[in-house]
Amino acid sequence: MSLEQELKAFYTRVGFGEAIGKRTLLVPVYTGCLLVPLPNIELRHKYLKYHDLHHLLTGFSVGRIGEGEVSSWELGTGSFFVNPVLGIMNLIALSTGLALEPRRMWQAYKLGISSKNLYKTSTRVAIDQGDWNSVDHLKSEFYKLKPIASPSLIRSVEFGVYVAVSVVIHAAIALPALLLRVCTDFWMSKSIIQAIKPVKRGDLY
Repeated sequence: MSLEQELKAFYTRVGFGEAIGKRTLLVPVYTGCLLVPLPNIELRHKYLKYHDLHHLLTGFSVGRIGEGEVSSWELGTGSFFVNPVLGIMNLIALSTGLALEPRRMWQAYKLGISSKNLYKTSTRVAIDQGDWNSVDHLKSEFYKLKPIASPSLIRSVEFGVYVAVSVVIHAAIALPALLLRVCTDFWMSKSIIQAIKPVKRGDLY
């Protein structure tokens, strides 16, 4: 299959269907146990295809843990330095992953250090022109280009900063959303236990 065909097959496999990539006003984002609707900004729409290709490169899922892993991987590849807004979006997903599987976030970050992302303008143009004909072809030039080793002190501190900032961002988004949920549930005459109890989800991974 061509790269585009592999991407379409991925969308079908994970249940995104034909709607993926279409512009909507809001997009639900994993934030802890909540799916919080956030603005679907133009930059997210611009980079979404390449983010999805990162899922194919790394094998990370589209569940809460998988999104955290691919975001941690992207941070390891330097996504924050491609565009700070991209980095902030990564930090939102990372915060949820850290709450669920912190060790996996660290491992994904280390893997990112040994890889390259697809976000550079020249890379995106080349992909759209068909310069790579398969995911395996992309992997040979962007994924795990050197053995995974212990990161340098600077890269370790960098990850620590990402963790700290992601926790702050998580609190800024999740706490108001949780408060709104509790108030709404009270208004619908639910008990406090029902209101604060997280909904069991089958999409962790």
